[in-house]
Amino acid sequence: MTSEGKEVLVPQVDSLDHLVLTVADPEATALFYEKVLGMKRVVFGAGRLALRFGCQKINLHEKGREIAPFARRPTPGSADLCFITRSPLPAFMAALEKAGGRVELGPVERTGARSKLLSIYFRDPDGNLIEVSNEVPDESPGADDRE
Repeated sequence: MTSEGKEVLVPQVDSLDHLVLTVADPEATALFYEKVLGMKRVVFGAGRLALRFGCQKINLHEKGREIAPFARRPTPGSADLCFITRSPLPAFMAALEKAGGRVELGPVERTGARSKLLSIYFRDPDGNLIEVSNEVPDESPGADDRE
């Protein structure tokens, strides 16, 4: 509300289209995300590399070769990302182990944007913290009546 009592409408975003990860080695990062998370490699523009999943993508910038405009301090290993999946977490754990990685934590219960989560945590090649989660249905009485 303004001082005159008028309602101020604040614009809202609807979804995330893409995000950018600054990485040391785009090829190693793409291979990891393909093998462990099942993302699809996309080459666009003048040989730029991205990873597509669902209706989103992750653009990869090589450290020192960022595409303008870019973050003030683009740094490999500074991200903390959570991905939702319907696939069973043990499948990701097996893919991670096969790729030479290890689970740092989990499965553990967490709270997500839409529901409770069952999550595992691990690192990508740059040290970014990756959380992969299954949404846990709310089975409490009256759960279907909530907005």
